Amino acid sequence: MVSSPHEALHRIFRVDPGLFARLLPRAGVVFPEHTAIEPLDTDLTEIRPLERRVDSVFRVRVPGEEGGFVLAVESQGKPDPDKHSSWTYYLAHMYAKYRLPPFLLVVCKDKATAAWAAEPIRVGRGFHTSMVVFPLVLGPGVLPVITEADEAAKDLGVAVFSALAHAKDPGLTAILDALASGVADDAEKSGSRGTGETDEGGDVDRVDWAEIVEIGLGEGPGRDYWRHLMATYTPNFPGSNTIVEESWLEGRAKGKAEDILRILEVRGVEVSDSVRERVTDCTDLDVLGTWLDRSLSAVRAEELFDGE
Repeated sequence: MVSSPHEALHRIFRVDPGLFARLLPRAGVVFPEHTAIEPLDTDLTEIRPLERRVDSVFRVRVPGEEGGFVLAVESQGKPDPDKHSSWTYYLAHMYAKYRLPPFLLVVCKDKATAAWAAEPIRVGRGFHTSMVVFPLVLGPGVLPVITEADEAAKDLGVAVFSALAHAKDPGLTAILDALASGVADDAEKSGSRGTGETDEGGDVDRVDWAEIVEIGLGEGPGRDYWRHLMATYTPNFPGSNTIVEESWLEGRAKGKAEDILRILEVRGVEVSDSVRERVTDCTDLDVLGTWLDRSLSAVRAEELFDGE
């Protein structure tokens, strides 16, 4: 099961799909004009369900072109040679499945991993190369640090991703200060549960941005500092025992319940109405986490509740 910081680094694009077009040019990649960016199913499995699941997949529709192209997003925490075969598989499978040009974007939090991910993946031998994969990469080495509140407020999506990409930067507190100020300013303009309407971005719930930052930073002083900033700037941030916190936790529980049922479905495990009801009614994140782990190997759906 992937870690929460891992999830945050790619799920940010599901919250704000237009972020691709605003981030990649900052890394020197020209993103084409488009009419829509749509999330697609991340399951690229043929036989073994959990071995071939890309982090996020999007279809980008381009004016004047039938179909557009497919963009796969992978969050990578460290170099992993096994990923080369996985990424090659993802692109080949998407090309066969959608009949559209596929591209791979790898998002990283440190320069060493970003440099490794950017290396071309060559498939073949010395006498002949059958395939070469050229990943696109977003990480601290290609994105500027945002430490000015005014700049952060212009595009919260870009500012949030930049903060996560530079989570290991020694100057993280200055980055978070600027971002927190931008989130707070946006909240004042939009109301206590405001949306991140920026000069370039779309409508994104302020609590979503705050949650993505907290989860994406992972355990440690950076997350503690961010929670302190949110408690200072926005008293309704989750953690203040408010209705906002309750809604935030309910949303996370619902998402985990859906993941559990989806995994069982993909694995061909029959789910009775009673099991489905018990999973969807549960609001305890720790319990849901245990059930999620068990869903990866359970032969019968009832095994989720073993020992309870």
